[in-house]
Parts: sequence; structure tokens; C-alpha cells
Amino acid sequence: MSHGHYELNARNLLCPLPVIRTQDRIGELQPGDQLIVTCTDPGALNDIPAWCRINGHRVVDVSSHARELSITIMVCD
Repeated sequence: MSHGHYELNARNLLCPLPVIRTQDRIGELQPGDQLIVTCTDPGALNDIPAWCRINGHRVVDVSSHARELSITIMVCD
């Protein structure tokens, strides 16, 4: 079974909206899928990984480019 790669545009959203949108989108995905969240709120750099730890998902990669953050999340059971 192949796993999907998905993207979520959370640019220009302020806390807590990036986390809420991430939570909603991950709820639609299957374990093993990856979600790349792109956002501009610097608070998401702490908030999204913290939400992942609490909910058992894994942050695979975090990168920043031109004031945008990209957080790649592996959806876990």
C-alpha cells in the first residue's frame, strides 16, 4: 500500500488556526501519510510539533525559507 503526500496551506493564518487546520487535515489522512504544512506564523514552529507529540504523530522535517515555515508530519496511528 502506498502512502500519500499531502500539502496544507496555512499561510497568513495566526495561532491557533495553523494547528487547528493541521489537526483537521490529519484527521482525514491514513497512518503513513505525510503532510507538509506551510505557514507564516512563527508560533507554529513550536505549536505544531507540540501538538504532534501530544497526539502521537512524528515531525519528519522542519525548514524555513523567505519567512515561510514548512513542517513535514508523518501521520501515525
